[in-house]
Amino acid sequence: MPKVTQEYIDNKKKAIVEAAMRVCQRKPVEMVTMTDVIEETGLSQGGIYRFYKDLDEILRDMILEMRVRYNIMDDTDRIFKYSTDLPPAEVIRQMCDMLASALEEHLMDLQKLNFDLTVLAINEPERIEKILGSITTESNMSHLMNATREGFIKAQKEGKIHPIMDIDSILNFMSASSNGILFNCIICNCYPQGMPGIKSDPKELYGTLAEAMIRLLGVN
Repeated sequence: MPKVTQEYIDNKKKAIVEAAMRVCQRKPVEMVTMTDVIEETGLSQGGIYRFYKDLDEILRDMILEMRVRYNIMDDTDRIFKYSTDLPPAEVIRQMCDMLASALEEHLMDLQKLNFDLTVLAINEPERIEKILGSITTESNMSHLMNATREGFIKAQKEGKIHPIMDIDSILNFMSASSNGILFNCIICNCYPQGMPGIKSDPKELYGTLAEAMIRLLGVN
């Protein structure tokens, strides 16, 4: 038998992950089965199990691929790199505009998958812990929140902002609000039957969040 190269294995696994992503875009991640993925790939059951022992291994690699495709870390770093040259209100608006643009760009694919994985984490925490346990890369939101916290603390020390409550509480509000915006937009656009007649505009919602953050931070 010809020797199987690492490139061959990597290409097969990539094709399986792509198939899983297509399936997960059509139905909630929680409802996806290994049979769904097998049928999507066109491989035999034995063929797919040569590369993955179960569905959760595929979902792990799918999450890693999502983090490559949906990456706002560079934009986050760029915003805060030049934050000393910009008024704090402009930094906040740029940050919220970045989040709105990313949501609009990936609303029907990666953001929908992120939402479904959050639901999976709520309903099956042990399973999601197993899936995420071997992933060591930092998530977009973790990076954003860490950079934001550092930037706000620096701005407070420099007297550029005067928060009306402690910064961690404001950041928790920002995170919860951002998750709420994501939830609302996903439900309205990906599951319109769940909220008939209601439309969500990421730019408008994140614009409102920006103005709320400006006031909470006591921006000069």
